[in-house]
Amino acid sequence: MVLPQDITRLLQAAGEGDRAALDRLVPLVYESLRKIARSQRAGEQRAHTLSTTALVNEAWLRLLGPERSDWQCEAHFYRYAAKAMRHILIDAARSRQAQKRGGGAEHVELDSAPPIAEQACGELLALDQALLQLAEVNPRLAQVVELRFFAGLEVEQVAEVLGINARSVVRDWAKARALLAQMLESDPLGA
Repeated sequence: MVLPQDITRLLQAAGEGDRAALDRLVPLVYESLRKIARSQRAGEQRAHTLSTTALVNEAWLRLLGPERSDWQCEAHFYRYAAKAMRHILIDAARSRQAQKRGGGAEHVELDSAPPIAEQACGELLALDQALLQLAEVNPRLAQVVELRFFAGLEVEQVAEVLGINARSVVRDWAKARALLAQMLESDPLGA
């Protein structure tokens, strides 16, 4: 059995360029990354241009890219992974919106999945804007949303990642959902 501190050590070693640690790390975290990606894609309930595998691979490149983070623990890594996947989906939605407006060159699909519905792009971008506003008002509420909605973590897992109790997560989740609904209702297209 692999312990969280073992994964943390492998993450830190991989972050320092240890290729052997990276090779041991991939099979340990890959399925969890796929779960986060499935959760993020399912949250929209519409087709995305990125498959789960493509989303995980793109996030993996960002996680290990030149601007990679120094992960303090496994939870920090997964929180960063969820955020990276969210940004990848937002970038895809923005790109789709740009194409809708005649964004330039011929579009070549790299994935056979159907494109994001135009309404889904707008909704995803509006949600991203509302989440950015929420982060300005209350960063912890925004973190709870990222971990619950985008990473698909359970209440207990969010509590562990944020170092708070589960009841606080439940309250924060309810408050965040209410605030986001209010923000989206007052500005549904993020205009």
